[in-house]
Amino acid sequence: MAHRERAFPWLLGAILTVAACATWCQAGEKPDALAHDYHVKPVPFNLVHVADGFWTPRLDTSRRVTIPYAFAMCEQTGRIRNFERAAGLRPGQHEGIYFDDSDVYKVMEGAAYALQVNPDTMMRLYLEKLITTMRAAQWDDGYLYTFYSVPERQPEKRWTNVQSMHEQYCVGHMYEAAVAHYQVTGDTSFLKIATDNADLICRTFAPGKRTDPSGHEEIEIALCKLYRATGDERYLDEAKFLLDQRGRRGNRGPNGNGGLYGVYAQDHEPVTQQTQAVGHSVRAAYLYTGMADVAALTGNMDYVRAIDAIWQDTVSTKLYVTGGIGASGGNEGFSEPYELPNATAYCETCASIANVLWNHRMFLMHDDARYIDVLERTLYNAALSGISMEGDRFFYPNPLESTGSERSPWFACACCPSNVARFIPSVPGYAYAYQDSDVYVNLFVGGDATIATASNKVTLAQQTRYPWDGAVTITVAPEKSESFAVCVRIPGWARNEAVPSDLYAFQRTSDEKAQLKINGKLVPLDVQRGFARIERTWQKGDTIELNLPMPVRRIIANEKVAADRGKVALQRGPLVFCLEGPDNDGQVLNLVIPDDAQFTTEHRPDLLNGVTVIMGQARATKRTMNGDIVLTTERTFTAIPYYAWAHRGRAAMTVWPAREMQAARPEPADTLAYVSRTTASFVHKSLASITDQVIPPNSRDNSLGQLDFWPHKGTTEWIQFAWDRRDAKSCVSTVKVYWFDDTGQGECHLPKSWRLRYRDASGTFQPVVNKTPYGLELDTFNTVTFDPVETDALKIEIVLQEGWSAGVQEVIIE
Repeated sequence: MAHRERAFPWLLGAILTVAACATWCQAGEKPDALAHDYHVKPVPFNLVHVADGFWTPRLDTSRRVTIPYAFAMCEQTGRIRNFERAAGLRPGQHEGIYFDDSDVYKVMEGAAYALQVNPDTMMRLYLEKLITTMRAAQWDDGYLYTFYSVPERQPEKRWTNVQSMHEQYCVGHMYEAAVAHYQVTGDTSFLKIATDNADLICRTFAPGKRTDPSGHEEIEIALCKLYRATGDERYLDEAKFLLDQRGRRGNRGPNGNGGLYGVYAQDHEPVTQQTQAVGHSVRAAYLYTGMADVAALTGNMDYVRAIDAIWQDTVSTKLYVTGGIGASGGNEGFSEPYELPNATAYCETCASIANVLWNHRMFLMHDDARYIDVLERTLYNAALSGISMEGDRFFYPNPLESTGSERSPWFACACCPSNVARFIPSVPGYAYAYQDSDVYVNLFVGGDATIATASNKVTLAQQTRYPWDGAVTITVAPEKSESFAVCVRIPGWARNEAVPSDLYAFQRTSDEKAQLKINGKLVPLDVQRGFARIERTWQKGDTIELNLPMPVRRIIANEKVAADRGKVALQRGPLVFCLEGPDNDGQVLNLVIPDDAQFTTEHRPDLLNGVTVIMGQARATKRTMNGDIVLTTERTFTAIPYYAWAHRGRAAMTVWPAREMQAARPEPADTLAYVSRTTASFVHKSLASITDQVIPPNSRDNSLGQLDFWPHKGTTEWIQFAWDRRDAKSCVSTVKVYWFDDTGQGECHLPKSWRLRYRDASGTFQPVVNKTPYGLELDTFNTVTFDPVETDALKIEIVLQEGWSAGVQEVIIE
């Protein structure tokens, strides 16, 4: 697929003059070493050079397309204009959502990362222009938040609703962007804006002053980064202070046993007493990441014990097979243990990114590859699904089953696109690590990295076609020959471990084992905590050859996961696969892949930018007119990597096809509704779901898919059923409609009214003569009977209530 190159938005108009960067002397010099830190040290992304068939195109697309596109959307939607208004550069009201500042900061962070890899002058000048505007928008005391600065500064409003207004969340992302910019450029202008604001936070939220914690966690991570960049211990102290305010009885609010905000914001009990992953999943994973940072930097083991328990709860009961977290759309977060629905899986892209951040910290703390295993599963599956291969379309939720979805160009709440813009350029920073004199290879990515260990400089160069091939060659080049260990991760999937818990398991044990050669000679694997530890005196030019067999593996979920009973997921290497309509005659949910099915794989360079596919034999299920479900003839299925779905138009998709007949969703019987050509005035969600003959438990249920007209409100919409051949008219006299209504959760309500029309011989739609009223009842079919008509088309006309949308679960025509 061709990349769509993006020009920086400000270059589309006149070239602007950028003021010279301000200089600033730090209050204190950054120390050579911190008193406490992680057990294992990461190798920063800027020290990793990527030359890889899989990742180089993605990093290139991020730099050339995603980041410029995200800046353009920030301009188009008023996010950057808000800063210009706050700086007095233009008049007008605030545009968009109150926390939109954060999106600009996140894209700036990604741009700074991109500058390190490719010193683009236009990108650097654009960042300098934004920083100059932000400096002018900042209040004298350091406050910066455009919603309370436009059209004029409103000091009486700031900090009045810390729970919901996200002032701290916004500036947290600003701190991260400022640190990234400083580290890449050496320019302190943005860092000065951040430290001025952080100083205000430290003065405002402190013992004896404000003690309310952040409403949306993130600033805790950012303050730790600011501490690392400046050496100013006030920022670390403030991060710990904000963590310790959560769940305090003294902060009792109306919605929890302790704290102000309750379970949703992880404020139900002190963080050191929490043992389960709860609430909003992005908030939660940012909290756990911040706790890990503070624990590492202070040596506080109480935080470690808490996040160890929470991590175990997550991977044992709340992790999707794709590595996504957050089952529920209602709270955008965690649900009950083992409640992992597929069609309604939320798996927010931001939550996947946060899960990567958290697991990376856990690895640095514990020196255990199981955390990298979870990181890799999330990275290659749930996280990559969130962005199109073209780089300018995005998913917010990432379901594991769909009757047809497509990525969006942007969102009013654009946290996911802007998060992707900063995340993808940072991926090389997860590949390597070191501890004392030892070096770690965490991810298999072609390219090289030079690692300054305690006593040496070691260059590691990888050659691989991973994730398509498990052969990895690592060339070791120490600056001086000496004894140290190279620790190469042997992924859990290569050791017959699907995940580090019993939540998922491979259906069968594989006899194929990973193999390791040193300078061409086979050596036994000494696996410690998931790493093959190779300790020897290394010479420049020594090679490690790792071979990770990649058979297709069947994954079975724990029986407690009701949504996956009788189903199977397919994995090869780190990639989870899915079945999608374009490869399978449009039907995937009705397929059954028996346990004895044989699989083959094939790399197709011309498909979806080059992917390996899995093929095998399946049986299709079909519902008969009398309601029975039967297996039809055998057919070949094709599975593609999950991250690559939804690039070929709306189509059915599933990660968990059936392995038992009762778990399949059979193709509907050939009823009048199903065999018709169904169209609608507007489609949100799924048109096919209204004729799938699956009856929902109630009108609110959205787990099976529905047709709704959101965001249309107060309009007249229609659904049409046509039988294409005019000589094949049908005699119909009854229509049954099951309404969708998510009042209290969404904006779909029962319609104001509806009626039926049929197409007569002249091609004109006429009203039917109904014998029973047009019902508007919830949780049941609304049946209308009418004088029989012979027709080749029926149309349901639906008048929406003012201010409301509406939807339909199922339609039956008799």
